[in-house]
Amino acid sequence: MLGPVILAASRSDRMRRLVTAAPVTKQVVDRFIPGEGVDDIVPIIEDLTARGLQLTMDVVGEDITTPEQAYAARDAYLALIDRLALLNLGEKVEMSVKLSMFGQALDGGHELALANVRPVVEAAAAIGTTVTLDAEDHTTLDSMFAIHEELRKDFPQTGCVIQAYLFRTEADARRLAAAGSRVRLVKGAYKEPAEVAYQQKHEIDKAYVRVLRTLMEGEGYPMIGSHDPRLIAIAQELAHRAGRKLDEYEFQMLYGIRSEEHLRLAAEGHRMRVYTAYGTDWYGYFMRRLAEKPANLRFFLRSMVSTG
Repeated sequence: MLGPVILAASRSDRMRRLVTAAPVTKQVVDRFIPGEGVDDIVPIIEDLTARGLQLTMDVVGEDITTPEQAYAARDAYLALIDRLALLNLGEKVEMSVKLSMFGQALDGGHELALANVRPVVEAAAAIGTTVTLDAEDHTTLDSMFAIHEELRKDFPQTGCVIQAYLFRTEADARRLAAAGSRVRLVKGAYKEPAEVAYQQKHEIDKAYVRVLRTLMEGEGYPMIGSHDPRLIAIAQELAHRAGRKLDEYEFQMLYGIRSEEHLRLAAEGHRMRVYTAYGTDWYGYFMRRLAEKPANLRFFLRSMVSTG
């Protein structure tokens, strides 16, 4: 399986240098990450929202080694929120944040990440939107969930992400499927050991359905993060069985992947949110997109051959 190999490469400094130096890389990266700064991304936001889509914005970058870098990540999100306020798009655009960007892995990282993410959550609430805490590798999750619980005391709309491939996730879903919660379910895109995560696709898919059923039958707001047509159909059936209206759950897909499906679901009346990343430190995000789906890797390799 190529996925684990690519995920390992996402942490390799040597592979980072090789991939980022390849002339073809930027044109392929642009498919998934359509800009480096706020000015680049505003036209994308305006276009997608005009098409009836909603967005969640991710300022990419995870390799934070100093508190100053964490403060800069916080400020990048605050600048985005300022621009959304001017566009009057707060209700259609939320933020996704990785706590690693806010200093979670540094000494005293839990407190630092909480202190950095809180003003972002406050600013988002002030313009009528919210923040979802992305899940990262399993060693970070207890900290992420604790920060999520703390933020929800003042900002109950704060969301979080759970990953179907982790053994712990079914219990996490039961705990989180409460009134007022917002939970995005994804398969998982980090290289995890067999001691904590399912390794085979069919096992992960079965776990995804089990967890999704728990969320749909709960009292919270499920966010279905998947491009898999079969899982999307199952999600619709589970929502119907649970008696959910179209505004009581939503689908989320990545920018640049199955874009026609985004529009189809929106045209059917579903809430369809496009996960849109931007920024200069795109390498880790890009490599995980390649690992998630063989078609993404084939697209990259074809582009390298055709422009080589």
